[in-house]
Amino acid sequence: MTGRQVIVRRARAEDIPGLVASSAGLFAEDGGTRDSSVNVDWPREHGARSFAAALDDPARLVLAVEHDGQVVGHLMGSLTGPTAKRPVTSATLVSIHVRPGHRRARAGDRLVEEFLDWARRQGAEHAEVTAYSANTDAVRFYERSGFAAMTVTLRQPL
Repeated sequence: MTGRQVIVRRARAEDIPGLVASSAGLFAEDGGTRDSSVNVDWPREHGARSFAAALDDPARLVLAVEHDGQVVGHLMGSLTGPTAKRPVTSATLVSIHVRPGHRRARAGDRLVEEFLDWARRQGAEHAEVTAYSANTDAVRFYERSGFAAMTVTLRQPL
């Protein structure tokens, strides 16, 4: 598959079912396999409302990856700040997923590039993303995109 076969664009309301399916894929592939506290049904139960709200919020970005008229991936980002504690505007890459069969088309790279361009245009001073430490493919992907570790969250099961 070549990069010309997929389109990265702003998501629209009619994309919501595909966005929910993409989010469900992310939960099943990533959080659901690495974190037993994640509700893998969240996209099915709450995803449509979450994406609909994000589409109407100027402080959030929703991108869709389209192939042959179908949504095969997504990215959701948001802006925060400035606040008294952190007096800068930050952009957070909240979620990203591309169906495995479409990953070689560089859709993930293009999603991140669009997100970073959007963040700069919105005046963000930095961008951040979280990834499970066990998801070494994701960590490498983000590092190739210029992200670097800043904090580490440690967890102890009780």
